[in-house]
Amino acid sequence: MYAIIKTSGKQYKIEVGTVFDVDRVAANVGDVIDLKDSILMTSDNGTVNIGEPTVAGTVKLEVKEHFRGTKLIVFKMKRRKRSRVKNGHRQEMTKLEVKDIVLG
Repeated sequence: MYAIIKTSGKQYKIEVGTVFDVDRVAANVGDVIDLKDSILMTSDNGTVNIGEPTVAGTVKLEVKEHFRGTKLIVFKMKRRKRSRVKNGHRQEMTKLEVKDIVLG
């Protein structure tokens, strides 16, 4: 069984045991988060259930760690004006593990 969920403005395909990275979540390491009204679609043995707009149910996620993502270079330049700005950015991220997908 897998599900497609929406969190942090992005969509993720998850199964039980999947570990994935999202934008920083305000929770401590080891906490269990319940996402309600965020399941967009589920599939179980070929049976597909598409939400309108969401499927009833919750997803239980465990916070594994907080970290900073890779560095992104932001470079802006205006040609013929001698204007150049170079900045770097590292996004605060959280690693989550899917513990359970409960429908209903």
